[in-house]
Amino acid sequence: MSLRQPSALGAVMSVGAFFIVWESLVWLFELPAYTLPAPSLVLQTLAQHSESLLMSWWTTLKITLGALTLAALGGVVIAAAFSLSVLFERALFPIAVMLQVTPIVAIAPLILIYLDSTTAALLLCAWIVAFFPILSNTMTGLRTIDPHLSDLFRLYQASGWQRLQLLRLPSALPYFFAGLKISAGLSLIGAVTAEMVAGAAGRETGLASRILEASFRTETPKMFAALVLLVLTGVMLNLIFVQLSRWAFRRWPVVSEQEI
Repeated sequence: MSLRQPSALGAVMSVGAFFIVWESLVWLFELPAYTLPAPSLVLQTLAQHSESLLMSWWTTLKITLGALTLAALGGVVIAAAFSLSVLFERALFPIAVMLQVTPIVAIAPLILIYLDSTTAALLLCAWIVAFFPILSNTMTGLRTIDPHLSDLFRLYQASGWQRLQLLRLPSALPYFFAGLKISAGLSLIGAVTAEMVAGAAGRETGLASRILEASFRTETPKMFAALVLLVLTGVMLNLIFVQLSRWAFRRWPVVSEQEI
């Protein structure tokens, strides 16, 4: 605890210093709000448009969490299937790599054409971005097992399912959480990027739509207000999964806290 408190205090101080310098530069050089709004003006705008921005934030958060949940379930299931069947892995893993290396901006318009529901299209786009890190990390964890334990399971003639359930999956947990923390941010990026490509408008849309609307009207403070919500959401998701991983491995004898 003594090591974490100074670290947290230093982070708060550095962020606070950043906003103080930002506010001072805007005041010193008398920058117009449409060029660079001061942090105080951004907070004021956030308070003025809190209802619409929070509704849009909730829409973006639902897409993000939905895509992350599907990515976690799909990544673990497919990684487990790959570990049980080499032929299955060789047949389908290249498709996963193709989805990973293809820019979501390039395929989002096609997804929006093929799917009638915009929500389903946004969910699919965010899932594509968030899926591969969980799959790749979980596969690495399933293969990174203690050779002595592997020999013990082989000695007792454990079946493939028993090895997966009792040996490979517990060994893969640290790698799964590492991939989950990466995919949490990527799912948010995928949701925002897909919505920008979709160009959706209206009240039941996410923060990306609020940013686009504000850019068309040159409402720079509102753009910054929506961006602040996105940044805070990403930080919140990262902190949640960091704490979740620490809680999960509090009694884990192999993984140290620094590895988490």
